[in-house]
Amino acid sequence: MAVTNEAAGNKATPEKARSSAVPKLVFGGVVLALVLGGGYYWLSTRGLESTDDAYTDGTAITISPKVAGYVVKLAIGDNSRVKAGDTILEIDPRDYQVARDKAVAAQALAQAQLDNARTALEIAKVRYPADLASADAAVGSAKAGYAKAHADLVRQQKVDPRATTQQQIDAARQADQAAQATLEDAEAKLKIAQLVQQNVAQAAAQVRQLEAQATSAKADADQAALNLSYTHMTAPVDGWVTKRNVDLGSYLQPGQSLFSLVSTQVWVTANFKESQLTHMRPGQHVRINIDAYPDLNLEGHVDSIQMGSGSRFTAFPAENATGNFVKIVQRVPVKIVIDTGLDADHPLPLGLSADPEVTLK
Repeated sequence: MAVTNEAAGNKATPEKARSSAVPKLVFGGVVLALVLGGGYYWLSTRGLESTDDAYTDGTAITISPKVAGYVVKLAIGDNSRVKAGDTILEIDPRDYQVARDKAVAAQALAQAQLDNARTALEIAKVRYPADLASADAAVGSAKAGYAKAHADLVRQQKVDPRATTQQQIDAARQADQAAQATLEDAEAKLKIAQLVQQNVAQAAAQVRQLEAQATSAKADADQAALNLSYTHMTAPVDGWVTKRNVDLGSYLQPGQSLFSLVSTQVWVTANFKESQLTHMRPGQHVRINIDAYPDLNLEGHVDSIQMGSGSRFTAFPAENATGNFVKIVQRVPVKIVIDTGLDADHPLPLGLSADPEVTLK
């Protein structure tokens, strides 16, 4: 009986030893798994920087009219897609058509006056020298007539009173005075005719004045035509209409905000901690996850890093030059351009949450 108990005790000892070794093996396996998992995680995440402080961003163009008037045609709706050059709306053009027609008529009148002045200048260049020559000849003729009349008067005065009459003497004196007056009149006209350069310069100045008026009239006509063209508004770029604030029949004022046009070019603005920027450079590959579309796999690259933290460009920047200072880790916006993964079925509205992961080189 004693032998049997001893044999049973020897048999239980190995089983007990094996049962006590199982927890050690399990514990060792767990430790090994943790070490391997930690090593894999470290190796797989080494050289990666990510943040959840990131959002989709893009260009939102504010559309405003340049002229006032009532909306007579509206070709857009809320959140509608438009292409560059598509008609957005039309403003009542009738007032601007009348203004353009008046400006065109004023331009034609100014051009006609300018053409007339140019013709007058050409005539003046010929007329005034001819008038000078004519006035000079008239003076010569008047001098000759005065010399003859004066000689006749002198002869009448020297003739024996019995050989002439008082009537003949008075007639000779009157002819002498008339010839002298004619000479003085011719000499006065000659002085006026001698202003050839001044008269031609005056005609040229008139041409220059009317040229300026014609230029001004053309500018007015161009502005009127431009204002008329502003009544037909088109989309400047491809995009989506957002925050529409205009309806058919609305009266618009120049500069009034009608809506925003979000362009199709969308990127991600990621606010990385300053400690994450040590090895971050433009051109590095980025994987992007969008919270709204978990199955959308986007890839891009770092485009640029803003030269200043977000707090530096706030309305009231922090004033750290004080007695009490607490260091706060700053964040710097990084622009990430999306290269692949976008499609027409998944448009990205601005402001969606994103999780970019940058592969550092």
